Amino acid sequence: MNLHSLLEQREAEGRPIRVGLIGAGRFGTMYLSQARNIPGVHVVAIADINTKRAQGALELVEWPAEAVSPTVEDALARRGTAVVPDASALFGADIDVIVEATGNPIVGIDHALRAIASGKHIIMVTVEADALAGPALARRAQEAGVVYSMAYGDQPALIMELVDWARTSGFDVVCAGKGAKYLPHYHEMNPDNVWENWEFSKELTDSGQLNPHMHTSFRDGTKAAIEMAAVANAAGLVPSDTGLTFTPGNVEEIATICRPSAVGGVLAHEGSVEVMSSVTREGDWIPFNTQEGVFVVVKATNRYVSGCFTEYPWHPDPTGQYAALYRPYHYVGLELNITVANAVLRGIATGSPKGFFGDVVATAKKDLAAGEFLDGEGGYTVWGKLVSAETSVREGLLPVALAHHVELKNSVTKGASVKWDDIVIDESLATALELRRETEALIGATV
Repeated sequence: MNLHSLLEQREAEGRPIRVGLIGAGRFGTMYLSQARNIPGVHVVAIADINTKRAQGALELVEWPAEAVSPTVEDALARRGTAVVPDASALFGADIDVIVEATGNPIVGIDHALRAIASGKHIIMVTVEADALAGPALARRAQEAGVVYSMAYGDQPALIMELVDWARTSGFDVVCAGKGAKYLPHYHEMNPDNVWENWEFSKELTDSGQLNPHMHTSFRDGTKAAIEMAAVANAAGLVPSDTGLTFTPGNVEEIATICRPSAVGGVLAHEGSVEVMSSVTREGDWIPFNTQEGVFVVVKATNRYVSGCFTEYPWHPDPTGQYAALYRPYHYVGLELNITVANAVLRGIATGSPKGFFGDVVATAKKDLAAGEFLDGEGGYTVWGKLVSAETSVREGLLPVALAHHVELKNSVTKGASVKWDDIVIDESLATALELRRETEALIGATV
């Protein structure tokens, strides 16, 4: 409750938190739009291979031209902000925390390792990297005495806030999740037909401003699975091996839907994750849907608590045993400084893997033949399915984050998950593969 006061104190002492941002995309730009209005924060440098994009981001958020520095050293000396093409300049600089927002899981893992090695806290906006190897990265950060954290503003960290609230209040978490638009045919979506499944104007989709691969991932189930894997690993929740159900429902129905199937819900067991669809299976928007929101479902510890569920506006299920707490929005990069402040001022994360519980595996969108190349998240060949980490490792399933530009040795039928044995392993990804093996070794262990 006192983060702002602590930031004001740092400002008064002339010791602002020194931030390095890698990636000037949407998330990074949203953070920059707030940063100059926050006391005790100094964005030292922005690293992006496309420096024009980074400079454009500063212009877009009305960053004063006189506050832009030619070098990182100059930025540190006069509290300016430098734009550099190579993130290496950030790791050797006197910076407190690195924000990794490239969106590339392989690059993200490398940046996280370099930040940890240089004694800097790391905020992993690239949730794909967290789902692939977050548990191993978290362990390495812990051993180095720095914070590895999810990014507040993105849904996984906000879900973890609700999970922490529930457990701190004495509740067992039955389910943690979010809302998203989903229809069954979305698993077959590809960049050629993606705009048929969004509500954007043709003028906007023809403008080139939107990334069709990214928006395919947002709708074909992959992004939702990645985010729920991150939540599962941070909260110690175990996903169902049949994947997310995307059951349609509204806010009042969260606790009714996201309870075990034994009592009428959709969960295979208590202590899981789920995503609810904001539209019916016919595609009609549901009034008071869960789109963009996050939730946690808890179970009454005794009859007295069950009575409280029904006396307060807690959205209980018909039995009064389960209830949901719901946050209807997330402000993405505008909220990121909550994580920045917690990491540097308190030494704590706004969500971080505690083990390996959930994984996102590459699943065929169509029949695939030997010799074909997989094209990864948001492409034409595979979508990401959420399964338990135990099943993924036992069956040798391929993480979707490692399914980019990979050749198939064996054919894979539509709807089947790709296995490690089905592909030619890209040995150039040695670092990512090493961290992935470390992550797999953490099944049953605690970070």
